[in-house]
Amino acid sequence: MSDHERPVEPFSDIHFEEGHVRATLLHDPTVEGLDMAIYLDGSGSMKDEYKNKVKGGLFNWIFGKPPVVEDNMVEPQVRWILEYLATKDRNGELRVAYWACGDGTRIEVIGDLKGVDVQSYKFPGPKEFGSHTILAPAIRNYVEYLRKQVKQGAKRGCAVFITDGEIHDEEEVKRVCSNICREMARGQLPRTNFILVGVGNQVNEEQMEEICHEEYPGVGHLWCHRVAEEIGQISELVAVLVDETMTVAAGGTIYDDKGNVLKIYEARLPAILEFTVPEGCRSFTLEVNGQQFTQPLPKDEHHKEIARHH
Repeated sequence: MSDHERPVEPFSDIHFEEGHVRATLLHDPTVEGLDMAIYLDGSGSMKDEYKNKVKGGLFNWIFGKPPVVEDNMVEPQVRWILEYLATKDRNGELRVAYWACGDGTRIEVIGDLKGVDVQSYKFPGPKEFGSHTILAPAIRNYVEYLRKQVKQGAKRGCAVFITDGEIHDEEEVKRVCSNICREMARGQLPRTNFILVGVGNQVNEEQMEEICHEEYPGVGHLWCHRVAEEIGQISELVAVLVDETMTVAAGGTIYDDKGNVLKIYEARLPAILEFTVPEGCRSFTLEVNGQQFTQPLPKDEHHKEIARHH
């Protein structure tokens, strides 16, 4: 296969058959330069959710076999969120950390994790569960991380904070957010959004609304939030909130190689684009948010799927 037939970013796969094109997006081009993070509640009230179930412990011990440790309630949710958000992130890696640890102010950074490696990650909870739920240090931690990422090409930021209880430093959170927004307005920080996801019946939704409805000069709303009844619902909520918050373009437009419009996506772009090109068309162009991405098509070939080679 020649180089000109390989997918160009932001595409990962192109399938071309009898004029029909099926193009899969490697990442969402509407959020170019986005650097994301996930902060997991490490307060004491989360202990049960982080407990791993052990199957066959005594039985296996009698027969000399190691016990089978199953995922805790948090792990499958975080893996799904990480894998999804990595498709939005500029390099496919997300800062992941526990917050509200120790006295409630400590942050335990798990690492900068790759979305492609999600099945190998474990999330057993912090080393020291927190006695209070203090959010401001987690916000500062992300901003410090984002400043370093800006030097490496980050153009926009978004951090997701997951909690199961009441936040104990609401006024300090507002003060820190005011400072962040002033820096954004002066161009000292890139445009940043924060997402707060509450889970369970101990969440103070009225307080969350108070934090998230605050408007800041030159920025507007910095936060958005939702509440899930149980932890098994948070991955879907996070995906919806990120899509609503981070989509900066009203869809996109597909053109053929002569500049004719083939398809218009009025809402956000789907992960897979499907459309038909006229006979003899050699390439198509996706226009999103003022950017154009041109993808050559295979010459005189049908029933061929092109996969990105790493």
